[in-house]
Amino acid sequence: MVELNKKYTIGVRRFGLVNWIGFFSLYKKETLRFLIVSGQTLFGPVVTAVLFLMVISLALGENRGIVLGVPFVEFLAPGLISMQIIQQSFAHSSSSILSGKMMGNIVDLIGSPLSALEVTLAVIFASITRSLLISFLSIIVFSFFTEIHLENFQHFLVFLFLSSFSMGAMGFIAGMWSDKWENMATVTNFVIVPMSFLSGTFYSINRLPEVLQKISFLNPFFHMIDGLRFSFIGNSDGSIKFGLIYLFLLSLIIWSISFLLYKKGYKIRN
Repeated sequence: MVELNKKYTIGVRRFGLVNWIGFFSLYKKETLRFLIVSGQTLFGPVVTAVLFLMVISLALGENRGIVLGVPFVEFLAPGLISMQIIQQSFAHSSSSILSGKMMGNIVDLIGSPLSALEVTLAVIFASITRSLLISFLSIIVFSFFTEIHLENFQHFLVFLFLSSFSMGAMGFIAGMWSDKWENMATVTNFVIVPMSFLSGTFYSINRLPEVLQKISFLNPFFHMIDGLRFSFIGNSDGSIKFGLIYLFLLSLIIWSISFLLYKKGYKIRN
């Protein structure tokens, strides 16, 4: 028997507090996942928003009126952009987790040297990136149809980040909860779409009865839309300061839930 002269010891590989390489690799993978089908994930939502803008503008004709101090079309455009941000950030993270479960490759993510913190944030940040690209594309396209410009770029970035972060985290939770695409369609069709439509996208809540105004004021979707609209037209239906605090706390709560569920292995580990 030959005795080896050199003996090796297996060490423990350490990534430090955060596995930055793994985190960026997952973020890059998630970003490329929607970029390679940009016609569906980026341009599709923009086309949908433009069609809403054109159809509603044509239906109203010359009797468009003034809403929050601006022509109705200028009021409507930011609402449509906000609606796409809400829906698409949710769609990205939810489809990412559910497709991994359906195709069976979620085990690769579970077995990777990534913590629950790194996985959830990487997927959610990819959702934010998708929302950011959609919003900029929408602004460019909308500028050909109506006057649209940002009054406050900082408010725009803050509300876009908070809105897409919270919806990305919500989509992460929905993806873990869903067992099949029908479950996800139920959440999208009966929760996300109705709430985004009924949160001031197409109208000012000042036109609602007082009871419905109070209910709308508690709806987080309203503050997402109202805050983003404020960055465009400089006017709002609600309190911008309250909306910032509300969305910030909501983002922390929803992300914490997604973090704990993934760490526990909810519906992704046997």
